[in-house]
Amino acid sequence: MPIEDENAIRTILTAAKTIAVVGASSKPYRDSNRIAGYLQRQGYRVFLVNPTYPEIEGEPCFPNLASLGLDIDIVDVFRNPDAVSQIVDEAIAVKAKTVWLQLGVIHEQAAQKAEAAGIRVVMDHCIAVDHSRLVK
Repeated sequence: MPIEDENAIRTILTAAKTIAVVGASSKPYRDSNRIAGYLQRQGYRVFLVNPTYPEIEGEPCFPNLASLGLDIDIVDVFRNPDAVSQIVDEAIAVKAKTVWLQLGVIHEQAAQKAEAAGIRVVMDHCIAVDHSRLVK
């Protein structure tokens, strides 16, 4: 069952140090771009993931989670629901702690698969909204 409890979400956000933004965009008006910047300004170590770009605004952009080669606390997903299952498989492979599906991104089966692998899931929530409301 995806996490809805505000205290649990607060705990995830305060414990996290590294966040991979999957579906990062070079377009400044896209939510993934603005939220990645917000997360960086809040002190998180943010990694951009999108195979389309070698870099975004001077930051390296990685083709997938495995190419990061480090522990990821939160995998923040800005992709259509039909891509979520593959992203969850990658998150399981790299032993991510949490998969965060942004507003409008809902995939119950992928969430169940992640949870069965011991990964927490927050679904249909904006990480920036929750952070500004629960942590700041």
